[in-house]
Amino acid sequence: MKSWPAPNVPELPDAGLPLHLHDTASGTIRPTEPGPTARMYVCGITPYDATHMGHAFTYVTFDLINRVWRDAGHDVHYVQNVTDIDDPLLERAVQTGQDWRAIADRETALFREDMAALNVLPPRDYIGAVESIPSVARYVEELQAKGAVYAVDSDLYFRVGSDPEFGSVARLDRERMIEIFAERGGDPARPGKEDPLDCLVWQSERPDEPAWDTPLGHGRPGWHIECAAIALDHLGMTFDVQGGGTDLAFPHHEMSASEAQVLQGAFPFARHYVHSAMVSWEGHKMSKSRGNLVFVSALRHEGVDPNAIRLALLAHHYRSDWAWTPQGLEGAGARLQLWRRAVAGERGPDGRAVLDRVRSAMADDLRTPSALDAVDDWAMAQQAGEGDDAAAPALIRDVADALLGVHL
Repeated sequence: MKSWPAPNVPELPDAGLPLHLHDTASGTIRPTEPGPTARMYVCGITPYDATHMGHAFTYVTFDLINRVWRDAGHDVHYVQNVTDIDDPLLERAVQTGQDWRAIADRETALFREDMAALNVLPPRDYIGAVESIPSVARYVEELQAKGAVYAVDSDLYFRVGSDPEFGSVARLDRERMIEIFAERGGDPARPGKEDPLDCLVWQSERPDEPAWDTPLGHGRPGWHIECAAIALDHLGMTFDVQGGGTDLAFPHHEMSASEAQVLQGAFPFARHYVHSAMVSWEGHKMSKSRGNLVFVSALRHEGVDPNAIRLALLAHHYRSDWAWTPQGLEGAGARLQLWRRAVAGERGPDGRAVLDRVRSAMADDLRTPSALDAVDDWAMAQQAGEGDDAAAPALIRDVADALLGVHL
């Protein structure tokens, strides 16, 4: 699947700092310790609607990880999927009378445009669920051979109990897992299942729904096995960061990790499980099902500078839930103008001190508000006529671009 163009990223003096991130599985902030190539998988969109601010907050968060790793001298192998076949997409097709493939293609194209506008570095591998079907079928056959899959009617389910580490990602008790599973696409009450938490890996053909011929029969993949397959194919086992929003920790990341761990006979699937917080609007979490959405594309078409949108997102730490407001966007626009006026000057306060502050904040679990404060302090001092560093304006421009993804 086609990704989007990569923006140019300036090189900064010297090397950045090792990145520490909160890990959901351990509940602690720990150092990431990648090799020369850092490996990251981030779950992508189900393309039945446009990119809203909740999506943007997630993908900007993981873009920051990409940038901090690169600044520290790592190559980054970033993989992202597109769930271009799933129940919500098919439901939208029925509601609108449109072909599901046309909806998926249109919304994926719009997502690419939004990511490029927001200066998000593209994944090296951008993989659709449909193109991964042969790989999924092969992995399901391997799980069958290991005794980890059974049939309910003509569908196939993964035995979560086949993984002794099941539950180690989200760290929820069983009652809570069953409750959330029912809310987020699972079917704990389906008759014939051995365990309410067992998850679908292959769904047989349904009337008037798309299906593909595989050794498993005519059907389509379950959600969790899709990401397990793509990550294993492109990153291998025990990669550095598995990412997404907090609503993916369970069941999605839990289930896909267990499937991969049984397939590979190894643990863990990922070294870090990193989850970005939820963005609300009008008193509720932004969600397509509720319809309370603020779209990146709509703001762009209204003439809002995408760099202001990005700054509005960066004003919030990635692990803190927050509410989108027009006032927040206005403040981000004012901040963007302040920064641009300051870097247009001929000199200013010491730029290396700002670089050090921003690097320190970003390496400490992506403390973006502190990083923005560092640039604010410099910009206000520069506008007040302070400082005699002729190299500072260009360096600050590069710091904002390379580490924060903001073009000045």
